[in-house]
Amino acid sequence: MESIKQTEQKRMDHVVSQIKQAEKKAQKNIATAKSDTKAIQDDFKNNLRIKTGTYSGMMETALTVRQQQQQLAERENNRTQAAKRLDVLEKMEKKPYFARVDIKEQGEKQEKIYIGLASFSDEKDKFLVYDWRAPISSVYYDGGLGKVKYNTPVGEREVELELKRQFMVEDGQIVTLFDTDETVGDQMLLEVLDEGSDTKMKSIVTTIQKEQNKIIRDTDSELLFVQGAAGSGKTSAVLQRVAFLLYRYRGKLNSGQVVLFSPNQLFNDYIDQVLPELGEQNMVQMTYPQFTNRRLPKLRVETLQERFEEENSGINKKIKALKDSLKFFKATTAYSNYLEKKGMRFKNIMHDGEVFFSKKAIRDIYYSFNENYHLGNRLFATKEALIKRLNSKVGQAAKTDEVQKAVQGLSQQQLNALYGDEPRNFENGDKELNFLARQYVMQDYKKIQTAILRNRFLNINAQYVHFLRSVPELLDLSEFDLTKEEWEQGIDQTIKLLKERRLSLTDVTPYLYLYDRITGKKGDREIKQVFIDEIQDYTAYQLAYLKTEFPRAKFTMLGDLNQAIFTKENSHTLLNELSTMFPKEKTKVVQLTTSYRSTQQITDFTKEVLVNGEKVTAFARNGAKPTVIVDQDQAALVDDVVEILAKNDKAKKTTAIIGKSLAECEALFEQLQKKGVATTLIRTENQRLVPGTLIVPSYLAKGLEFDAVIMWNANKQNYHDESERQLVYTICSRAMHQLDILAAKELSPLFDTVDKNLYTLIKR
Repeated sequence: MESIKQTEQKRMDHVVSQIKQAEKKAQKNIATAKSDTKAIQDDFKNNLRIKTGTYSGMMETALTVRQQQQQLAERENNRTQAAKRLDVLEKMEKKPYFARVDIKEQGEKQEKIYIGLASFSDEKDKFLVYDWRAPISSVYYDGGLGKVKYNTPVGEREVELELKRQFMVEDGQIVTLFDTDETVGDQMLLEVLDEGSDTKMKSIVTTIQKEQNKIIRDTDSELLFVQGAAGSGKTSAVLQRVAFLLYRYRGKLNSGQVVLFSPNQLFNDYIDQVLPELGEQNMVQMTYPQFTNRRLPKLRVETLQERFEEENSGINKKIKALKDSLKFFKATTAYSNYLEKKGMRFKNIMHDGEVFFSKKAIRDIYYSFNENYHLGNRLFATKEALIKRLNSKVGQAAKTDEVQKAVQGLSQQQLNALYGDEPRNFENGDKELNFLARQYVMQDYKKIQTAILRNRFLNINAQYVHFLRSVPELLDLSEFDLTKEEWEQGIDQTIKLLKERRLSLTDVTPYLYLYDRITGKKGDREIKQVFIDEIQDYTAYQLAYLKTEFPRAKFTMLGDLNQAIFTKENSHTLLNELSTMFPKEKTKVVQLTTSYRSTQQITDFTKEVLVNGEKVTAFARNGAKPTVIVDQDQAALVDDVVEILAKNDKAKKTTAIIGKSLAECEALFEQLQKKGVATTLIRTENQRLVPGTLIVPSYLAKGLEFDAVIMWNANKQNYHDESERQLVYTICSRAMHQLDILAAKELSPLFDTVDKNLYTLIKR
């Protein structure tokens, strides 16, 4: 009698043969589209006659060109679609599907549903595989056996789930299969998790958990907030969410209308294969500093490294807390409203070293409009008035003897440049000379026109400083434990940076928001979905600003409040502040507490580093206990690193050595080089992740994972401040299978909270 595995393999063989047929068809479509394109181009080249003698001839030529462009665009679209389909089919040929569910609706016969990367039907349009994002596939991810409800575009349906089967497949062959009542059986999950790490994140469609599925398929929330422990699969789930939304709203949403803010460029590199693996184009990906920097080409904004290393204690810490708050955002809004009545700062518009439009004249125009003119309209009206005055001055200057003589002395080539495309049928010589004189003056005044159109008469630096000086009248400094004198010290520091054409990351967002308010910028209305990863390192001000920048978007924010490297303990107030920005009934919070990344031993160790942290539960996957090595000096620590790396290489484990600062990582890199140990030092966030051993500064390790992690020099001198507890947790929680912590002389007291039975201590 045929076994279940044999029966299932027969079906899979049939599906693979159908997929191969579909591949041939897609290849044929690509070839046809290519030859059609060539034929259209050849026909166009051989038969087009350009007729410019008459207006009707020009129109005929233009219509022929337009028609040819449309035909080419249509063929190119056919080729692109066929190539995308072929790419998906080639992936499906190796793994047609990974699950089967048998469902029965009341009064209907049982249906067998097979779930894979994409939908696939045979020649008779019978579904052989359903896309994992299809409504019916939700039954696999959400339901245990018995009655299950799932959402469809036309409402909720209820079915009886009678079987749930999972397949491990390699090259079209079923390696193993098992029936389960779980969302995704632990056996399957363990097989996937035991694989080694890579320089690229993989898709998790085969192992999506019930909680992750809630995140992926949510379509109602205006704010979906995901609090997830390190390694809980929150980023993976959110990338599958992007793929789901692109599938669900096909035709209404494209990848260019989706933005992902990620922690650094390294992370963008790490995740850039997930969506293409799912048959979708990548969304727009950027870091928050990149987003702000492109708006400020003339100012140098501090880097991640500078932000990590800057002094953040005493007065600085209190000023930063104020500037990062929602109260400061509201103060900026209130201040900008006040500017409709008075207080705007302007610059003179200069020409040849002399004042052309004085700042007083510009201010008089700006405040000459009645109170119905709000900031953006007021600026627009001011620009119109200035252009009008410029035109009047052009007319006056054109009539002067000086200009008339200058024009008469021009060469024919210079005169031709002045004529431009203007027909030369003037009524008389005077009118022609007058036209040329105006053109001559306008050329001379071009920079003035550009200065007006580009708002260069606004003095945004002086405006921002004036706003900072006004803050004590707009909010209560004592709420942030600040005196007026201390606040003034902070302003002096900002002025010093502005004079050097620099700006701290804390000041960038209020600076930009104030400028946007003054200029009436309305934000990007095309973007429909905004995803923000590592939300714990954003401030309430930044999030409020992003909401104004993307006014029509739904937001998905995810992170781990246990891993706040930059905002430290302030991250825990973030949820409260977010709740005031979005309607309560349209806000959903999902908590992922199980950490799948690390072995149980590593997770149990890392979570004890935390004090009053968010909940973390280990997934039952066994491994070695973390090792803590305390040596007498750094030279001995370097020898330990060499020894551990040799052991990891032998076990085919990828290793990341994570140091606190870049300087420390550079020193270790040189020491290892001298010992002939090959490593790659990650100096900036713009580097690529490469195979082999990496040395990474702590602030660039966000979101990444490695088979093995060596925490470099975790001693008392390096990690002693209570505010660094979350940083230590972040470093340790990057490890999947092995964690080694090295310290010179004395281990950091931040590990005192960890039960001594959870690690192996070696003292030398």
